[in-house]
Amino acid sequence: MSDLPLIGITMGDPAGVGPEIIVKALADDSIYASCRPVVLGDEAILSLAIGRSQEKMSFEVVPTPSEAKSTPGKIDLLSLSELKGDDTAPGRPTVEGGRAMVNYVIRAVEMIKKEKLGAMVTCPINKALMHRAGHPYEGHTQLISQLTETPDCVMMLAGARLRVALATIHCSLSEVPAILNTALVHKTITITARGLQEDLGLKRPRLAVAGLNPHAGESGLFGAEDEKIIRPAVHMARDEGYRVVGPLPSDTLFCKAANGQFEAVVAMYHDQGLIPLKLLHFSDAVNVTLGLPIVRTSVDHGTAYDIAGTGRADPSSLKAAIRMAVTMVRNRSGESTPCQLNT
Repeated sequence: MSDLPLIGITMGDPAGVGPEIIVKALADDSIYASCRPVVLGDEAILSLAIGRSQEKMSFEVVPTPSEAKSTPGKIDLLSLSELKGDDTAPGRPTVEGGRAMVNYVIRAVEMIKKEKLGAMVTCPINKALMHRAGHPYEGHTQLISQLTETPDCVMMLAGARLRVALATIHCSLSEVPAILNTALVHKTITITARGLQEDLGLKRPRLAVAGLNPHAGESGLFGAEDEKIIRPAVHMARDEGYRVVGPLPSDTLFCKAANGQFEAVVAMYHDQGLIPLKLLHFSDAVNVTLGLPIVRTSVDHGTAYDIAGTGRADPSSLKAAIRMAVTMVRNRSGESTPCQLNT
């Protein structure tokens, strides 16, 4: 058991579905066969989540990750907040809960840096609540990038059939053309390719780059960005030895990727990549940050306040995120472990 990696699971917004999916995911004994999970969260919130669940689970507060017992049926908890009253109600986010959710992430990063944890898996947060709690970041990715002093990282969403990396993330569609440049697209391609190699064990991944405009610009007829920005970036990456093609029309590209022609697609903006990804993997996709010095994966869904506390939340994405984190830890330690995303 001591040879298994310690995986820290941050609770996310206590008012969201994070506590519920943690209980459900860790009720699966097979998780304990691959890792030692430790939850970073709140004792009262976890107790309430277990009480509302139909799982025969309990928990034990541990002072440090190394003292986790890793016993199926009993969750090891690092209790990092003391929420009470209105701050414990599911579906009703509060600023105090927002401060707690950010603190769980900060503490997880600190523990990984000190080698007390091998990786972190994050449950969903509320970005607006993060701002109200005094942390003006766009989301997990930017916060962890700052904490690890890693300005260049890439958000990738992954399922068993499709992986999508994003050149731009949380910005308005009208801003995308101005944000895109050849250096950004090239960086996204290379970080994605290296991540697939080093973290997911894919020796020579094939990447496809989506065009920005319809028909990838149709030789400039529908916009100049594809020829002036994206194509030079693809050529640069190809000259460096990466297996990459593009820009390709996105209306046909994702079908080819889902059928196995490419290991990943580099999309130019959020919805271009996430609509096909979630069409195929709505419940079981993983959000992984590539390019970081630490391993971080996440669920690919939000706080779902409308169903928080109802018992209806699906833990599939969290279980897949835990398994991907284990794969990444093992590949970074020198093992050749292909990623399996079955939940």
